[in-house]
Amino acid sequence: MQNQHDIAHHAPTGKKPVRAKETLCKRVREALLSLGGEAHRSIVIQQVARNLGHDVRQIPEDLQEQVIVSFEAFWRDERKRAAYGFHLPFGEGSHRWSVRNDVLAA
Repeated sequence: MQNQHDIAHHAPTGKKPVRAKETLCKRVREALLSLGGEAHRSIVIQQVARNLGHDVRQIPEDLQEQVIVSFEAFWRDERKRAAYGFHLPFGEGSHRWSVRNDVLAA
């Protein structure tokens, strides 16, 4: 039998995951812009990790996964993709991420 603490620990916490994804996507966008608008996702993840104060030689796997999941979620949402300018120049499944040129000019 689970105690109340265990149940509360696993209960959904409202909009926190959405905000976390949005914050990570903002960091991804900033990283892409600082890298000239386009880079391999591993380079973007390193940049985000560095900006968060992590040693890029030992980036936590959960951070790497969160960055990828966040990018993909925003890329799949047409409205969010347009707002952030996210683009996969080599198509779906590509590990090359970019911010569209029209967003760079704005």
